[in-house]
Amino acid sequence: MAGIDLRALFALDGKTALVTGGSRGIGLMIAQGLVGAGARVYLAARKPDELAAAVEALDGAATPIVADLATQAGTRALADAIAEREPALHILVNNAGANWGAPLDEYPESGWDKVMALNVKAVFDLTRFLRPQLEAASRAGDPARVVNVGSIDGIQVPALETYAYSASKAAVHHLTRVLARKLAPKITVNAIAPGPFESKMMAATLERFGEAIRASCPLGRIGEPEDMAGIAIYLSSRAGAYVTGAVIPVDGGIATTK
Repeated sequence: MAGIDLRALFALDGKTALVTGGSRGIGLMIAQGLVGAGARVYLAARKPDELAAAVEALDGAATPIVADLATQAGTRALADAIAEREPALHILVNNAGANWGAPLDEYPESGWDKVMALNVKAVFDLTRFLRPQLEAASRAGDPARVVNVGSIDGIQVPALETYAYSASKAAVHHLTRVLARKLAPKITVNAIAPGPFESKMMAATLERFGEAIRASCPLGRIGEPEDMAGIAIYLSSRAGAYVTGAVIPVDGGIATTK
């Protein structure tokens, strides 16, 4: 296309990013994409050994930070750790999350509280705690980016009894819209709503129902790392600079073609 540098359109050279829950699964897929596009990436997760393995998978091109976002104190500690290292943060990916399944009449309060605290409250807290660094990274025509990881279970009714999880992801989607309005024009806020991808959280489901899930997908497959990396690069790069308040399903059409 004449007049447009297509490589620069999707490049993240000189950008700094934080990916929570970045040691495995969707978080690691996103981190791989951001690193490949040129960003300097911090990975936050609870387990040092898993973080070390993730950094090795990224050929050392990421900085690990041990963090537990289950409490506000843990979220504040991560924000402080980033602020000590970086005066400006261009990209925040709120990916850390938890799931809990149980029959309706047996669903425990502890499970509900754990899922809501990590999946919703930590997203809200980390975004507002890092707002000064995000705003410092913003430039005219190139705002800072917040990318929240929701789920198609926040769009459709899930088949499994994961009540808190689906409710929390619907909350993330709407929180994304609310924050997009509040933080504009210096920060864009968007959400990715993944369908089935290979991850530890999805492993048992895919083992039991993988063939049925593939059969229900219009594109006939499970999501691959490139699919997640691609949408993250788009939202984080100049290509996605005019998009905010969006919830983008990345699910092969499962939730959007029924």
